[in-house]
Amino acid sequence: MNAESDGRGGIATVDSGGDGTGVSGAEAPSEPVPGSRAPAFVRKSRALRLSWQVGVFLVGLAVVAAGVVMLPLPGPGWLVIFGGMAVWATEFVWAQLVLRWTRRKVAGAARKALDPRVRRRNLILLTAGLVIVAVLLAIYVRQFGVVMPWKIRE
Repeated sequence: MNAESDGRGGIATVDSGGDGTGVSGAEAPSEPVPGSRAPAFVRKSRALRLSWQVGVFLVGLAVVAAGVVMLPLPGPGWLVIFGGMAVWATEFVWAQLVLRWTRRKVAGAARKALDPRVRRRNLILLTAGLVIVAVLLAIYVRQFGVVMPWKIRE
């Protein structure tokens, strides 16, 4: 198995067949080449390309800003932020690289979370946390009792 750089900034092709073609039997899936996904007529004109990039940047910025606002408020904040990054990734290489890195990290965390030892540890920690919360709640109720908010006297 040989790994070779194809000259596009470290993107590697894998030759597991050993014949130097870069594929083994079936076509190996590869990540898309970073770059603009703008239509061809936009890429031909410098003014159109610049205005396209500004438009994509502003739309992505609006979506990311909405996601940041949703972080403390109810709503899918991180999902919207990554949606804004996906908008930026249609035009900007840096956003494509950030999304690739994020995808790799999320896939690794998902693989790790499915490990039986990690799942068992997380279940033990969750149980311990729930027991601590239950004990603290019992102490509070014993100390102050249960008073409904509409029966509080000032």
